[in-house]
Amino acid sequence: MMNYSRFAIYYLPTGALAKAGATWLGWDVDEGTPCDQPDVTGIGDITATPRKYGFHGTLKPPFRLAEGTDADGLADAVQTLATTAAPVSIDSLHVSAIGRFLALIPRGDTTALANLAARIVQDLDAFRAPPSATELAKRRAAGLSPAQEANLTRWGYPYVLNEFRFHMTLSGKLDDTQRQIAQTALTHHLPPLPAPYVIDQIALVGERQDGMFQTIHRYALTG
Repeated sequence: MMNYSRFAIYYLPTGALAKAGATWLGWDVDEGTPCDQPDVTGIGDITATPRKYGFHGTLKPPFRLAEGTDADGLADAVQTLATTAAPVSIDSLHVSAIGRFLALIPRGDTTALANLAARIVQDLDAFRAPPSATELAKRRAAGLSPAQEANLTRWGYPYVLNEFRFHMTLSGKLDDTQRQIAQTALTHHLPPLPAPYVIDQIALVGERQDGMFQTIHRYALTG
């Protein structure tokens, strides 16, 4: 396995949505290669920040391996988890603003998806090294609620478990004009999506030495 600095568990779409997301961001996480992006006038490079991660929904945020663990053991644990976790269904996905960035987010009840993410965070926690003091300070600089601070202290990231909100990021921070232009462009760029939308696999991804994330392996949820 390649020497990755961090690992994460993602939901990665397939087919037309995966291709559209890759070209929109400019990075194909499966292939580990740049993509030609659509030319959208008036917004600049709004995908520079999320590009390195690829088009994805985070289920377990990026982490360094804990001492005494290795990537092969992590891969085995993810595979075992996937064989005992069932696919989950959400009503649909749509483009919406989250704060100052755009993302593809779910409509309807997301309890099953949140439960899947919580299980992944908890069951794989033994592989996570504690965040550094610098990493903790960076998270706290954003201003955390008591629940988010508790998550950061216990799980290494504020926005997990009760604070988890599934989303597939499509931009960095935008002003109002950029958001309007980008949201219109995305209505033409993204393919029609099935409703309900089924999440039936998870992926182990790694951060390469150049800082870009790449798919290591996809695992079908067969539980």
